[in-house]
Amino acid sequence: MPQISISGRSYHYRDVGEGVPVVLLHGFPFTGDSYWPQLERPPTGCRLIVPDHRGFGLSDLAPGIVTMDAMAEDALALLDALSIDAAIIGGVSMGGYVAIALTRLNPGRVKGLVLIDTQSSADDDAGKARRETVAKDVLTNGVGPLAESMLPKLFSATAPAEMKAKVDQMMRAQNPEAVAAASRGMGARVDGKDILPRFAGPLLVIVGSADQITPVEKAKSMAELVPNSELIVIEGAGHLAHLEQPEKTGQLIEQFAARF
Repeated sequence: MPQISISGRSYHYRDVGEGVPVVLLHGFPFTGDSYWPQLERPPTGCRLIVPDHRGFGLSDLAPGIVTMDAMAEDALALLDALSIDAAIIGGVSMGGYVAIALTRLNPGRVKGLVLIDTQSSADDDAGKARRETVAKDVLTNGVGPLAESMLPKLFSATAPAEMKAKVDQMMRAQNPEAVAAASRGMGARVDGKDILPRFAGPLLVIVGSADQITPVEKAKSMAELVPNSELIVIEGAGHLAHLEQPEKTGQLIEQFAARF
């Protein structure tokens, strides 16, 4: 897997396919391998660039809270290293938070946004408290209990057992310090309602109809913030719609990229 160095840290990424550059940012607590169907069969006309966020997968962790801005700055550094002026920026769940942060930090680098099973709103006080509880629990007990509690919420009732097992294994393999740092970073994120209305678009919002974590109503609210947006609900899919319906997701990305 290729890598770059950012302030002495190793930052790993995958680079497959040819065409319009599409950066896909992974969710919590996964790695870039969570896009395995798209990486195995890149959408036609797309160059998929999929990093591991700092501390996840093969990328080194930096000290302190891992904010959404910090992850976005890493992705921008990767674009610089690859001499890519602008790309489609996409993200699932936490990756969507990072994509929104990147759009706020440097909107000129964003050809278009693809936000999958995510939300634009920040955590309220109760949500921030839950993030802190997760961070403390992971540091004390490891990632296993978190993976066990998250897994039923990630998929629809019809998701294959093999898919669930692969995602479960990926979660459990992550560094507890990175998971805790990212959980705290999500709690500290900026509300996207002040960012997305200033984005000219285009924006593609994808959500599974059975998403328990960021349900369809949250996706609708997010799409309504950007005039040049499209909302697609994937029937029967849960929070990881790109895994449960990879062909549909790939087609949507392909169609979106064809606009550029």
